[in-house]
Amino acid sequence: MELREKAARLPAAPGVYLYKDAEGAVLYVGKAKNLRARVRSYFSDDRLGDTKTGTLLGEARDIDYILVDNEKEALALENNLIKQWKPRFNVLLRDDKTYPYLKLTREKFPRIYVTRRLVKDGSTYFGPYFPGNLAHRLRHFINREFRVPSCKIDLTRTHPQPCLQYHIHRCLGPCVEGLTTVEAHAEAVRNARLFLEGRHRELTARLRERMQQASEELRFEEAATLRDLIATVEELDEKQKVAAAQGDNIDIFGYYAEPPQVAVNLFHLRNGRVVDRREYFWEDLAEFDPPEFFSALLKQVYLDQPYIPDRIHVPVEFEDRELLEEMLTEKRGRKVEIHTPQRGQKRALLELAETNARHGFEQRFRVMRPSARAIQESLAEALGLEEPPRRIECFDVSHIQGTDQVASMVVWEDGRMKKSDYRKFILRTVAGNDDFAAMREVITRRYGRLKAEGDPLPSLVLVDGGLGQLHAAAQALEALGIADQPLAAIAKREELLYVLGQEEEPIRLERSSPVLHLIQTVRDEAHRFAVTFHRQRRSTSRLASELDQIPGVGPKTVAKLLRRLGSLRRVREASEEELAAVVGPALARRIRSHLHPEAAGAGETAAQQP
Repeated sequence: MELREKAARLPAAPGVYLYKDAEGAVLYVGKAKNLRARVRSYFSDDRLGDTKTGTLLGEARDIDYILVDNEKEALALENNLIKQWKPRFNVLLRDDKTYPYLKLTREKFPRIYVTRRLVKDGSTYFGPYFPGNLAHRLRHFINREFRVPSCKIDLTRTHPQPCLQYHIHRCLGPCVEGLTTVEAHAEAVRNARLFLEGRHRELTARLRERMQQASEELRFEEAATLRDLIATVEELDEKQKVAAAQGDNIDIFGYYAEPPQVAVNLFHLRNGRVVDRREYFWEDLAEFDPPEFFSALLKQVYLDQPYIPDRIHVPVEFEDRELLEEMLTEKRGRKVEIHTPQRGQKRALLELAETNARHGFEQRFRVMRPSARAIQESLAEALGLEEPPRRIECFDVSHIQGTDQVASMVVWEDGRMKKSDYRKFILRTVAGNDDFAAMREVITRRYGRLKAEGDPLPSLVLVDGGLGQLHAAAQALEALGIADQPLAAIAKREELLYVLGQEEEPIRLERSSPVLHLIQTVRDEAHRFAVTFHRQRRSTSRLASELDQIPGVGPKTVAKLLRRLGSLRRVREASEEELAAVVGPALARRIRSHLHPEAAGAGETAAQQP
């Protein structure tokens, strides 16, 4: 049956339709109040002349559909199916920046983290927060005032001593038996939760009660600490009241397009001022129709988003605007409006978003190299770091079937590789082919030394490999008592980034991303440095074993030859005079004879002739 005939037989009811190719892969997902009318419209003369529609119908071999009760359900189902199937002809959200949240874990001793991924794991999420560093500032406040930890240490077992966070009074020390109790930790978590939920009056009342009790029991230092905390919470509460009275919470979209490439900027206006900016890019849109594009984009941005602003400003009107307004209003529990400003300050802000979108387009698609600072900021956003990294230390292990095992550390600092800080490691404790044990040894040696000497840790530790190498490095840091050290791994084939603490959600950056290029550059340099050192070690081993049979040649002589001549090949090619300049005439003659017996034999024959 032809597609046109299938379209004519669809029910005249609300639902979702799916165009599929010959192999059953979904090419396009759409929704309609009347499936038959909407799908039949694709075969009108006007639509067939459209490039996108013509290409879609040329590849499609089947039309499937799902009936729902109303248009709202159709819109929600369409959004879910697009995210599930990622059809080639739909507008798909490409996100270079995600919202930061605070995650309160569900454990015996709960911890709090900054995260950009919402996972259904029983944890409680608060946010999103604008700008991104606000989430980190709140986490620090909770560490300092409530002493709820943020470390990655395994709390299912006890440890012999607490880390630095306990000693500077930013953690109650649940990792060490006897430092705190489940009840005391639960009380701290309850207070932190009240603070994050904005229940400041209830929190203040609880703190006053504890302060009064501490004072009556003559624990004046604890009472003074609680007094200061009460004052801080009351001050924050007043600031929030003032900010809430100053203006609206609005999201403003602007775009710039030269199809198939499109750039979109999203401004977050909070309490009357711009607090953050978010960018989206598309490189291969088959066709760019602004109303259809923004209809699809807003659904994917907000329908699965816990936080929705009062108003959303877009540059064009689109068909589903009223329906989407109604759905977002129901989801939020308060009125949500979607507008296209025509004049005044809101129009000026929309034009500002469009100007930034054009600038982002130029940087992304005109092959203009972003500044080192811009790349650092993007890396911080991608990995969820507190601040742009100044220094990255990257490790790689090299060997052949467990022999001559070595490791390398290379350093990227302030926009360039810092070769003066590179380090080589000859592995001492690893027997056989065990990359994980090798990574544990090198991480232990590097950061054990830094800790002993009181030197600062890098902004990011990067290891070459997947989850196994990541966890091996994390175990080594934990054994050293080093907590909250940003740590990531990059897997070679898939080019996936695994970040410690969010391993279940690996990061896949676009191939054109400058952030991915930076990570690859650092990783490849670590690999090159490790392989070069490994080859040198193998050359030394082979030369030592080969020359070991010559009287007078030992390890020191081999090392001297390699140091002066540079490689095994150069030692082999060296003349007797060059060898003599390093080890003396007699030993040079023996080495030359051993490495080139045919030349020595020819010389003896020539000497015997009359």
